[in-house]
Amino acid sequence: MTDDFQGWERRDKPPTLFRRFAFAQYAQTRAFLDALSLLSEEMRRHPQNINFGTTYVNVTLGAADDATLSAEDELFARRIAALAERGE
Repeated sequence: MTDDFQGWERRDKPPTLFRRFAFAQYAQTRAFLDALSLLSEEMRRHPQNINFGTTYVNVTLGAADDATLSAEDELFARRIAALAERGE
């Protein structure tokens, strides 16, 4: 995984992926958060941290094993990014 994976920033201590998603309107922010909730339940994975404002959402994904980012972590990040690209 590169340091800039599909817009995600890799951080090493502890191993995490971070990305800020920006939206034009609050309704888009809310739709993204709702879609992220459904995706998290579907994948049985949850972001380590989420914080948001009117037109942005910051998402931090932690390594599933707390030691190394895996292919599953990368897949979760890709699916989250796809939600934002679809405008959800």
